[in-house]
Amino acid sequence: MDEQQMDNKIGAYKIGVGHMQDQSPQVVQAYHHFTGECFKEGELSAKEKQLIALGISMFANNEVCTYYHVHESLTHGATHGEVMESVAVAAALGGGHVMSQGVTRVQKALENQPLH
Repeated sequence: MDEQQMDNKIGAYKIGVGHMQDQSPQVVQAYHHFTGECFKEGELSAKEKQLIALGISMFANNEVCTYYHVHESLTHGATHGEVMESVAVAAALGGGHVMSQGVTRVQKALENQPLH
């Protein structure tokens, strides 16, 4: 996907938020206030927060947020290496999620099934 296509997807999201703003202005304003507070510099830097958001976006398979948080990570000073390391952490988390369910829930389900 090229940069124009990514920009189009983010633009479509922003247009959609604009439509929601027309219908539910308090909700959109509250959301923007909430996310603005969450992404402000604090104990974690803005860059670190964007890298965390990128990893969560990847795990959630959220295409628009992935593009957005790659851009924001770079804007806040992340290197390409830091972005890719965040992707690797998200991949480890995704694999860990499946592993944890396999050794707990699936194992429990197997224990409760008769052998054939």
